Amino acid sequence: MTNNDILRRFRYALDISNPKMLEIFRLAGRELDQATLVSLLKKEEDEGFQPCDNGLLEAFLDGLIILKRGPREGEPAETPVTAGGLNNNVILRKLRIALEMRDDDMVDVMKLAGVTVTRSELGAFFRSRGHKNYKECGDQFLRSFLKGLTNRYRA
Repeated sequence: MTNNDILRRFRYALDISNPKMLEIFRLAGRELDQATLVSLLKKEEDEGFQPCDNGLLEAFLDGLIILKRGPREGEPAETPVTAGGLNNNVILRKLRIALEMRDDDMVDVMKLAGVTVTRSELGAFFRSRGHKNYKECGDQFLRSFLKGLTNRYRA
């Protein structure tokens, strides 16, 4: 999945307006104009498409956390880039934090997408990379999670 696809699907799932998207980026210290946002939300085959890099997607996710949960005490508005790089596991973790979901909530969202997952299988995605039970989150799992969010919030 491309970062643009994740941004587009999540925006649709939670029905986030363009002004709210710009506010989310701003909360993470990234100023975007309307034209840039529209370019990021286009599909690859559309004219004017602009790829969303990892730093921009991470800024969006961090801004979403700030919007939903408030800023952390003593931390700067601009969020640092994740040490291990942005991958599906980090994206899933940040979405979980922003939406204040527990394991049971995530299992329910996956059921809405037609995927059965246990709490222990889910926990493997949130372990540190060197842990013996760590598991890479694949594109299909993340896609299903976003589909489940769509079913939950737009049904």
